Amino acid sequence: MLKPSKDVTAAELAILEQLWEHESATLKELSGWLYGSTSPSDIATVQKLIARLEAKQCVERNREEWPHIFKAAIKREDLISKRLQATADELCDGTLNSLLTHLVKSARFNAKQRKNLRKLLDDLDSE
Repeated sequence: MLKPSKDVTAAELAILEQLWEHESATLKELSGWLYGSTSPSDIATVQKLIARLEAKQCVERNREEWPHIFKAAIKREDLISKRLQATADELCDGTLNSLLTHLVKSARFNAKQRKNLRKLLDDLDSE
């Protein structure tokens, strides 16, 4: 039997993006935003995705209200960090340095982006 993945799928990420944007929502609201419809099958799909996100501890449910209100339990920045570390673990023997070096070398930064990147590095050096 396959072990459930702890990674957030594209469909689950779409739910999280709506929760990050709106802070909280009901199943019906999420269904409307994601599918433009609140049909029973669309709401059931959202409910299944929410259940998976709850199991991954990425979403919290307020059971004191009806309908239940959902909010993201993980910050966007934390999910990005987890995904980058997982990519580094898989491709770069766990070192973010190799991953970041590759990203910087392969990206085409304009002058403003390079300046911002340098400032970020300088700020990190001064901490």
